[in-house]
Amino acid sequence: MIDETHDPDLRSWVESANAPGCNFPIQNLPLGVFRTRGDTESRIGAAIGEAILDVGPWLEGHNLNGYMTLSSVQRRDLRRVISSALQRGSSRQDLIPQSDCEMLLPAAIGDYTDFYASIHHARNVGSMFRPDNPLLPNYRHVPVAYHGRCSSLVVSGTPIRRPSGQLGGGRFGPTQELDYEAELGAFLGPGNKLGEPIPIAEAERHIAGVCLVNDWSARDIQRWEYQPLGPFLAKSFATSVSPWMVTIEALEPFRVSAAEHESPVLPYLRESGSGAFDITLEVWLRSSSMEKPFRVSRGHFKEMYWTLAQMVAHHSSNGCALRPGDLMASGTVSGPAKENRGCLLEMTWKGTEPLVLPDGVRRMFLNDGDEVILTGYCEREGFVRIGLGSCGGVIGAAC
Repeated sequence: MIDETHDPDLRSWVESANAPGCNFPIQNLPLGVFRTRGDTESRIGAAIGEAILDVGPWLEGHNLNGYMTLSSVQRRDLRRVISSALQRGSSRQDLIPQSDCEMLLPAAIGDYTDFYASIHHARNVGSMFRPDNPLLPNYRHVPVAYHGRCSSLVVSGTPIRRPSGQLGGGRFGPTQELDYEAELGAFLGPGNKLGEPIPIAEAERHIAGVCLVNDWSARDIQRWEYQPLGPFLAKSFATSVSPWMVTIEALEPFRVSAAEHESPVLPYLRESGSGAFDITLEVWLRSSSMEKPFRVSRGHFKEMYWTLAQMVAHHSSNGCALRPGDLMASGTVSGPAKENRGCLLEMTWKGTEPLVLPDGVRRMFLNDGDEVILTGYCEREGFVRIGLGSCGGVIGAAC
């Protein structure tokens, strides 16, 4: 529901929030968990321009799990309160510069599920390994996913250590095919009771907000271990999460129609209205010898085959309990063009078409010292651009 908080003419008394191209204007108000340098206590804040507003007076706790238990009506009411406090003309409050803060994971994440929701990504990867049968028979009928590992979820900026593992042929050692995956994450809540599925019509009420996710992947380890049960150690060594959760309410102006399905969708997955969101995801890469990062790709979340609501409805369709703070990721966000490919496996076509960096160096996969930065934003004529911030990590030597 679009309301007064989305008004493009709304301005804040925080001048950095009114700057053109600002990630966090007053129309956004993402929530996150922070602590000031040297402090041990974490607090909940709303990003506004280059600053943070402590929202403790309205939202207690040291993470966003409590916020995620709120109903969609309560979340909208809280958004209105924070927006009113920051509007030009309201009483000024103490702010904390983002540069003085350490950002933490937004929630205590109890479960993490990674989907495979881009048909473009699925078709590309399938073409590399099964050229005669790129898409398996179930893909157009069921949102495919696997369960990830919560203990290795890390906040943006955490160094990523190159993993070691079995490589096949009796070999064990550091991965030589380290990759990133540009994904959109969704924090869930308030959730359902065990044995009680969430109907598709109610699914979006259980999405508190979105973030950026980089599900780092060791392709050579994955290739050896994934059959017959799917990814394991090739994925569980690290998954980076951006610190700011853009609320589902902030995304309302950027709704679009979902991708068309060639096969009929089963009734429990049929949704009405505009179930997709027009979110742009970019991947930037900087090697240790480069002064500035350069953009590798740009993908569009609206092109995903399955929507966030369909993922929630399917996830709970067998009675699985979803709880506040659970994280659900989309899988690699890719599109029909090469510039839309959201990982190096696709971008270099399994290493056969090397990526050429601005200094002329060629990359098939990631080297030690490489920094990968994901960014995201929403744009639509008639509304203010909002950003998702960034999610970055630098590759370190093997463990």
